[in-house]
Amino acid sequence: MHVTEKLTKPLTEAKYLNADNVDRYRSIMRIFFENYEKLKYWMYQEEVYAQMMQDSYFAEYRMEQCQQDLAALVEWKNLTAIQDTRKVASIQEFKNKKFRYQMSPYSVEIERLVLRLENLFIEGASLEPTLLERIRISIERFSDMGEKDLNTVYTWWQDLNNDFSRLNQNYQDYIRDLNSVKAEEMMRTKEFLVFKDKLIDYLRNFIKGLQKNVGMIEEGLRMLEPELVNRVLDKVIQYELSIPRMDVEVSPELIAEKTRGRYESIRSWFAADHMEENEAGKLFDATNDIIRRITRYAAQLSEKNALGANRREEYRKVAELFLKCEDISEAHRMSAMVFGLEKTFHLKGDCTRETDSMNKGVYEEPAMELVLKPRVRTYREKSRRSAIRESREEKERARRQMLEQLREDRRKIELLEVKGRIDFASLPVIEPRVREILLKWLSDALEDADFAARTDDGRRYVLDMSQADERCVVHCEDGNFTMPKLAIVFQEE
Repeated sequence: MHVTEKLTKPLTEAKYLNADNVDRYRSIMRIFFENYEKLKYWMYQEEVYAQMMQDSYFAEYRMEQCQQDLAALVEWKNLTAIQDTRKVASIQEFKNKKFRYQMSPYSVEIERLVLRLENLFIEGASLEPTLLERIRISIERFSDMGEKDLNTVYTWWQDLNNDFSRLNQNYQDYIRDLNSVKAEEMMRTKEFLVFKDKLIDYLRNFIKGLQKNVGMIEEGLRMLEPELVNRVLDKVIQYELSIPRMDVEVSPELIAEKTRGRYESIRSWFAADHMEENEAGKLFDATNDIIRRITRYAAQLSEKNALGANRREEYRKVAELFLKCEDISEAHRMSAMVFGLEKTFHLKGDCTRETDSMNKGVYEEPAMELVLKPRVRTYREKSRRSAIRESREEKERARRQMLEQLREDRRKIELLEVKGRIDFASLPVIEPRVREILLKWLSDALEDADFAARTDDGRRYVLDMSQADERCVVHCEDGNFTMPKLAIVFQEE
């Protein structure tokens, strides 16, 4: 974004849309706009007042109020006033200053915008495959424009930009409407089933047009030489600068930036660079996603309606059949006929039966409870909420046990130590716990370049590797193992 003075200044021309007496201001501006479209650019105060009085809403409207409203609109730059001196017959008439009023360019565009907003839900947006065909034809003519005159090039350029702007705006508005909350709610109603086939056909026809034309447009844009593109755009810029404009300062830099920016927008829409997905691909994915969502909602509605209508009669008929059974035995046979034989469920599990007799019926054995879980990846068992339990005593008890275990281990290790050494070759029969501690110390020292390490209580030791080539047997309560003849030497600090 480039911050300019036009961007930062307040837009006073739009003040009449939300000011006090907005009904009078907007009605006056609509009168000027309707006359503007009829090529009547100048109006007198009396003409404005006469048209205002044609509506019963302004039955109490006065000429003085009309004069004040016109003065306010002139102050907000919505109207331009000029004194009319053509029919002045006396000095008094000249002093009264009879004005003619004309709409400003800003006001014309604001009224056009207001009209589009008023008819927004009437006109609506659409997806038109014909715009893609028109753009494709225009891109195919790009190479011919290098030799054409300025008028032909500018007309071609305006047609291309108008088609692209309509396509870009219409698809954004249409996709936005289909992704709105109102559309989601409508897709869940029964009335949508009547409308969904027509909507899906409409979207698929647009996708066909998109697939048919986008590839050719992308290929045509990529085949254009940069010199040809610059020559054609220079012609467009040259024509823009040759158009005479009153009271408007034309900047060649802004015209060139606008023209080249529009070309880059068209190119990036159909043929994105740097491995990025173009807008046409995004539109294709969004349209397919909408079709899938419509189909899913329609299937859910159809299934819901079918189940609600058919199951009710089935349940009533089954209930009548069971009511006609004379005893429980006949009801069991009926149940086997209705539920068992039609669709059998085989449940396999680790179950314990009271008897292995094959003559004992299912109804003679006690019932079993089987918990069935969904076979989906997203299934998670519900966690039961519970209050925070005070476990200070358990922690303290576990801490005491751990400290007692450490003291016991230290005591047993000290019994093996002789003059600050633990020689593996002269060890007595040791416990598995003691063996794990000694082997851990041995592993920690072997990982060090100096064969040195520290115990858990901070004592430093080194390995005596002088007899590492010899072998010794360490005897344990659960077996014996052979290892190099090493010794742990503690270094007192």
